Amino acid sequence: MTSTSRLLAGVALATLAQPAFAQNAPPAPATTLTAPDTGGGTDDTIIVTGVRGGQARTVADSPVPIDVISRRELQATGRTGLKEILGNIVPSLTMPALGGGGTSASVKPIAIRGLSGDYLLVLVNGKRRHTTSLINNLSRISGGSTPVDIDLIPTNAVGRIEVLRDGAAAQYGSDAVSGVINIILDDAPKGGRFSITGGQQYSKGAPLLQTDLSYGTKLGEGGFFRAAVEAKYHDRADSSADAVPRILPLVNGQPDPREATLDHVYAGGYGRSNRDKMINGSYNAELPVGDTLRLYSFSTLSYRDIRDARGAYIPSSTGYGGQANTSGVAVLPQLYPTGFQAYRRIKETDFQVTGGAKGDLAGWAWDLSSSFGRDRVWLGAENTLNPSIGPTSPTSFYMGTQIQDLWVNNLDLSRDVEVGLAKPLSISVGAEHRWERFQSRAGEPDSYRNGGYQIPVDDTPFGQLYGGRYPSPGLVSFTGTSPADAASLSRNNLAGYVDLATNVTDAWFIGVAGRFEHYDDTAGNTLSGKVSTRYELAPGLAIRGGVNTGFRAPSLAQTGFSTTQNTTTVIGNTPVSTIAKFLPVNSAAAIALGAQPLKPEKSLNYTAGITYEAGALHLTLDAYQIRVNDRIVKTEFLGTASNGGTAIRDILIANGVTGVDSAQFFTNAIDTRTRGIDAVAEYTLRTTGLGAFRLSAAYSYNKTKILSIADNPAALSSLNVVLFGRQAQRDLVAALPRTKLVLTNDWSLGRVHALARATRYGRYTESSNVASGDRTFGGKWVADLDIGYDLTDRVTLAVGANNLFDTYPDRNGLIAADGSGAYGGFAPFGLSGGSYYARVGVSL
Repeated sequence: MTSTSRLLAGVALATLAQPAFAQNAPPAPATTLTAPDTGGGTDDTIIVTGVRGGQARTVADSPVPIDVISRRELQATGRTGLKEILGNIVPSLTMPALGGGGTSASVKPIAIRGLSGDYLLVLVNGKRRHTTSLINNLSRISGGSTPVDIDLIPTNAVGRIEVLRDGAAAQYGSDAVSGVINIILDDAPKGGRFSITGGQQYSKGAPLLQTDLSYGTKLGEGGFFRAAVEAKYHDRADSSADAVPRILPLVNGQPDPREATLDHVYAGGYGRSNRDKMINGSYNAELPVGDTLRLYSFSTLSYRDIRDARGAYIPSSTGYGGQANTSGVAVLPQLYPTGFQAYRRIKETDFQVTGGAKGDLAGWAWDLSSSFGRDRVWLGAENTLNPSIGPTSPTSFYMGTQIQDLWVNNLDLSRDVEVGLAKPLSISVGAEHRWERFQSRAGEPDSYRNGGYQIPVDDTPFGQLYGGRYPSPGLVSFTGTSPADAASLSRNNLAGYVDLATNVTDAWFIGVAGRFEHYDDTAGNTLSGKVSTRYELAPGLAIRGGVNTGFRAPSLAQTGFSTTQNTTTVIGNTPVSTIAKFLPVNSAAAIALGAQPLKPEKSLNYTAGITYEAGALHLTLDAYQIRVNDRIVKTEFLGTASNGGTAIRDILIANGVTGVDSAQFFTNAIDTRTRGIDAVAEYTLRTTGLGAFRLSAAYSYNKTKILSIADNPAALSSLNVVLFGRQAQRDLVAALPRTKLVLTNDWSLGRVHALARATRYGRYTESSNVASGDRTFGGKWVADLDIGYDLTDRVTLAVGANNLFDTYPDRNGLIAADGSGAYGGFAPFGLSGGSYYARVGVSL
């Protein structure tokens, strides 16, 4: 019998065997998922993440740590995307200032509990969300990740968000290693909301305008239909880079007279680099049919147009501080006499639609659903050139298309069984089928071809400086996808799970879950398990904990991604321009360098905590350890002068890869251990004359350690090659703040309400391949303030500021030749200072 047949048979037997023990099944899942938005505490909110079965659980009695963020909290941050909102509220979640690299230039990577977004599962209404098609192949933080881009979900469509801070792969499958975000859409059956927000940075522009509308109505008897739409325009900020002394080549040894009229702060992408235009829409609907059957559907649809400043180029041979400008040869004076700011253009269409039915049958509550999602990105480049074509080069290019598809089918069954314990045994079983596909399609030839142009030797300053040289092929800013780099990969996955939970006594809860998954590619078979428990020591005082194993299957993008890029690598502290090839792991060249098929990353999590509640006071403290084996990372650039040199290039040439200086690929190379604590304190103070104060303090600490690094493959063992170098190792353990403290006061008095938040981010280090190049940035406090006034029962006015006191990171970075880098690039609160906004909201 095949593994797939065994899986399906096991799920069927588990399903059929349980009725013998049945007494009463729980009712069909409740219609209303969204808790009333009263603005009070969240400890009595019924949660749906991390629990199954018919017995309701709240935040207070959950056996695992979970945060619930209400709709009002989402709005009061004054931020316009779900990633920034959650990064502002959830202490264990952080984001670096700059976006990802390569094709993911405009998607900021997120990290939770010190692990990248790849280890975080995102659900919408409890159903798996598809990932982005944009692989983060160049960024030093979360390199190689393809996480879910939650910014493509309308903020005003959200009823609440549940953030499970624990591994849950045994319940939900791949990716749920460090936690789960469950975005629960608003299901209010009547009324609507309209708002408009405008603002900008204090001193760096970046105007923002966002408007949103949502409305709901009843559907049948006890059903609902709710739709939402939001539109946003957010321009890029003025650069935070330093001025360079010279833009143009010297003329007879003297500065060019045109220098006086030029802007010498030319690195336009340092800071907020995107100009975003976005429209997001959604609906959420449920229709009762008879007494026990309910049909449901929900969907999101987004279009995003990004113009991202990616690389600025000048013809001068030197830049900031006299550093060598390695890209000056590409700035052909016939097209760009005084240099240029290149732009990446991203046109993204994203949607997901889910349909299903749920009800009661033969004593079981059942839920059958199907969901399909797609992220499609058109990649382009503007205001740039392919210098190898020469002065006839176009200046705008189509670079290629990337597509990520996900189709998920689920059957979930649950019932409660009396077994003589304090509470019935909740039994949940289910099966899941997933099909996914990643495609990377070639761009136009001019975006990657070698035109063979040689710069003429003449009496111009440019010709005197660069004459006789051959510029690198492809775009100077980023090379398009060639037919050789194009890819199309797909796979199927079958999974089955069993989830059991009960109260052994009135004080002691225990839950056990197991899940088996089969992939029809190199990910193979995986088995995950979880045990969680909670024991109430005294009224309001409880301990909780759990152990779980999990996994993360390699993404198809990691398996099949390939690109050729003009890049700058740092050898010691010296930048060197190279042409680098990113190899798919199954290519002949990668295999010749020792690449192996990617296998799943395996995790082992421990968590233990204590909770206390007394009236308006709620306290939680949780400690955890997450071990991840066989983590997938990028190799170093293999083939540079200091890392394999001509021996590597000879291997590449022998396997059909020519015209490049170095190569990289993904590999299972390291084992890590992350330890940390999360602490939360909440207190609500209601006074007669001063209003209500909802006070909270949340603290997160984590530290990651590399336990082992894989030996070099046999093909490289004699070449003295470094596969995973010092900088990459240090970025895993020191690039993100280890500590984050969030203090919040949510106050209201009559028609006036205000939310003040102070966040302290701990120190972090931007490392180098040599210790002398390391730069450490100290901890910083960042304050946010939102003040609102209810003009009428339906109209609310609000003003606010994010980063109220215009805080910047320490000016301690290594400044690059283009003048960027003084503030580093990893700061979780940005490089563009504070911003202010005003908002008008209307209830319909």
